[in-house]
Amino acid sequence: MRRSCTVADAAAVAAEVRALAPTGESVAEAVREIVERVRTGGDAAVAEYERRFGAQGSDPLGGAEGSDPFRVPPEALAAALSGLDSAVRAGLEVAAANVEAVAAAGLDAESLVVLEQGQSVRLREVPVARAAVYAPGGRAPYPSSVVMGAVTARAAGVDTVVVAAPAHPVILAAAALCGADEVYAMGGAQAIAALALGTESVPRVDVIVGPGNLYVQEAKRQLSGVVGIDGFAGPSDLCVILSAGGEPAWAAADLRAQAEHGPDSLVVAVSDEPDLLPAEGVGVLAEDLEAALAFAEALAPEHLQLMGAEAEALAPRVRRAGCLFVGNHSGTAFGDYVAGSNHTLPTEGAARFASGLNTRHFRRRMAEVRIPGAAADRLAPAGEALAGAEGFDAHAASLEARRENRRP
Repeated sequence: MRRSCTVADAAAVAAEVRALAPTGESVAEAVREIVERVRTGGDAAVAEYERRFGAQGSDPLGGAEGSDPFRVPPEALAAALSGLDSAVRAGLEVAAANVEAVAAAGLDAESLVVLEQGQSVRLREVPVARAAVYAPGGRAPYPSSVVMGAVTARAAGVDTVVVAAPAHPVILAAAALCGADEVYAMGGAQAIAALALGTESVPRVDVIVGPGNLYVQEAKRQLSGVVGIDGFAGPSDLCVILSAGGEPAWAAADLRAQAEHGPDSLVVAVSDEPDLLPAEGVGVLAEDLEAALAFAEALAPEHLQLMGAEAEALAPRVRRAGCLFVGNHSGTAFGDYVAGSNHTLPTEGAARFASGLNTRHFRRRMAEVRIPGAAADRLAPAGEALAGAEGFDAHAASLEARRENRRP
């Protein structure tokens, strides 16, 4: 597909391009049944679904006897790590170190605000107690997803980091390398339900992150009121803007790489020079680079690459992208593995409002309020007036009781 684009019609062209990525079939009812079975049946239900839908060829432990039928024992993790190919281990170590450095930079310090009436409000960042990282195992194992989730959770200060994934050796090795506290050999909607609700052998968690198929995403959606989630991951997408000096051959390689994630991946190149548009994916000939930027902002891609000096100069103006890659050498595949940025990113245009996985997904902000007597005396009349306006007499009485001249 080739399209032309101006600033005026950039949003319409972006909508047309976005529509090329097919929407998934509805699996809501099937997932609702799985969640309900796990809610009522616990381990037995999870085991049944693992036998039916579990990953093939992954040396599953899900059918093991004992009190922890899905948990991978520590010695299996250690064995997987010691037996891992040395080049793969070195790659995982680079990825983990870089992701940890970037994640740690995103932690917020506490702040204290003292207000004019005399009360103070301290804003505290506190980590969740238990977080789970889901790593899919459909077409292939994804140790990089373990790194992105587990390392970021560790940097956030989570007490217990859990991994749920097929018991493939490279997954177990990545979990061991990243310091996962618990690993469960289970997948699919049943794994999300077990983690969110808890079973006889799987303690419930506070947050679940990580990619997965339609069933996994639908389970996260249905259970999002029960457990914290990072977001809903759809098909991967990449937009590349090229200007003079951009390398079309490298852009083509990047588009092919992102398309490798699956047939539903959306890959598009945009340029104001037709000779720079590679043959791969969708091509959009922009009237100028202003139109190219308008198109990208309307598309709100998961990944956005800027190649060529004029395109790269647009970087400070980009506001809608899951992750931005600037320069000919900054291929998206680096971000998938070892750049240090997180590859769990908002898809399907969600970069308009959502962020890539970061420490805040594993932390919550809590206010700590301290009101001395004098401050309470100053604040009470304003609070009483508002409580009265809302018809909450008990609220008003509670505030009035704090006034200095009404103490018992």
